[in-house]
Parts: sequence; C-alpha cells; structure tokens
Amino acid sequence: MDEAEFDEFYAASYRRLTGQVYAMIGNLDEAQECVQEAFVRAWDHRRKLASADHPEAWVRVTAHRIAISRWRRTMRSRRAPDRAFAPAVAAPPIDERHVALVEALKALPEDQRRAIVLHHIADLPVAAVAVEVGAPEGTVKARLSRGRAALATLLDDGTGLTGGVSNA
Repeated sequence: MDEAEFDEFYAASYRRLTGQVYAMIGNLDEAQECVQEAFVRAWDHRRKLASADHPEAWVRVTAHRIAISRWRRTMRSRRAPDRAFAPAVAAPPIDERHVALVEALKALPEDQRRAIVLHHIADLPVAAVAVEVGAPEGTVKARLSRGRAALATLLDDGTGLTGGVSNA
C-alpha cells in the first residue's frame, strides 16, 4: 500500500472507525485517539495491510486493543489524564437519542456490546463478527440476541430507539 492508497484508506474509514470504537468504549475523545494511534501502527504495517483481506478490521481491532490498554493503565495509576490540562475542544451538539444509545450500550456486558457494534454499526455479517472476536457464530448470535433484548429494555423509555434495533 503506497502513500496515496493509505491516504484514501484513511479518508474513507477514519470517521466510521471512530464511530464504531466510540460505540464500543463510550468516550469520543478516547475513541479518536485510539483510532489515530491504530492508523499510525497501520502505517508501519502498510505492506502487510495491502495484502490483507480486511485492513479496516485490522485497524478496528488494533484501536479497540489500544483502548483496553489505556483503560487498564488509567485504572492502575488512578491519576488524572494529562489531557485534563489541555484547552477544551468544542464538540458539536449530540442528539439525546444518540446519548441514550451510548449509555445503554455501556450498560451491556463487553462481549454483547462488541457484537452489537460490529454487527449493527459496522455492518459486519455474523461470520465476520465471529472471526473478529474469536468466537463461534452460534455464540455471536446468542450475544446479539441477548444484547438486543437488553437494549430494548434499556431504551424502552419513549425515546423511539427500540424501533432501530432489529432482530436480524
């Protein structure tokens, strides 16, 4: 993958990957940083990515692993992150329904949340989700079913979001 191809890959997938990682971890700033770091690592491995079947999946998995490592480090150190001293960044207003969905996703167990995000937000088929999370397809289907049921209960407060969670 040359520089131009990598730039195209980055431009086409950065926003989508950031949204997916955000849905997995529930923190937009952290998701943006993790995806950026994953793309830096992808640049170092661009020759392997050129021959990979799904380079976007590689970046998504790497960003998720970075997020987990960061969370573990933060929990161990129990100190305020350095970015607390940075000037505040103005973010666009977020829809209440979006916030409710992210909060509901945070309430799900990690394996269910990840399966739902990969299947419903990243639009991966069940087989691809199974490969990415390293679980049998039947397990992924069970996680999706349980996760959707839990989301329906969590979101059944009149927000109208339960109509967006399908049983497909």
